[in-house]
Amino acid sequence: MLLSTLTLFGISLIFHFDTSYQLGIILGVISSAFGALYTIYNNWLVRHFDTKVINFYQMMGGTLGLGAFLPIYLLIFPADSIVPDLKNTAYLGILALFCTVGLYVAFAEVLKKIPAFTVNLTFNLEPVYAIIMAFLFFGESKEVRLAFYIGISLIITSVVLQTLISMRKKSS
Repeated sequence: MLLSTLTLFGISLIFHFDTSYQLGIILGVISSAFGALYTIYNNWLVRHFDTKVINFYQMMGGTLGLGAFLPIYLLIFPADSIVPDLKNTAYLGILALFCTVGLYVAFAEVLKKIPAFTVNLTFNLEPVYAIIMAFLFFGESKEVRLAFYIGISLIITSVVLQTLISMRKKSS
């Protein structure tokens, strides 16, 4: 809990306690919590069931769940057509097969060999990777202040400390 608090403090420094980002930060924290629960639950599932069967039920559940919300979405955001053209259908097929189904099957297989903590750690560092790439490729570093660097340092420190604690527990 202490390391999570350190990470949340780092996030708050990055956004300078700016209330215009408050909803995004809250949604990000909730999303991370659900992501962690998803990984922990999948870690248990892969020990008892075939990963392809797990993925099938998860994808069907997501499809049916999102399909149930489609009428509400279309009521709020009306569209001329909800059927994609042939080109977009091909793109959606590629994304579905390789970036969704294939990725989640690989994710479940990885959970058989790597602890859920390590998998969550890699997912949670994804925003840090994105920020670093934005600095390197798009020159975005000129718009950040010292508080940003302190915040990123706190997040990375939290991750490193958690890794060291985890390694120490594993060796004893």
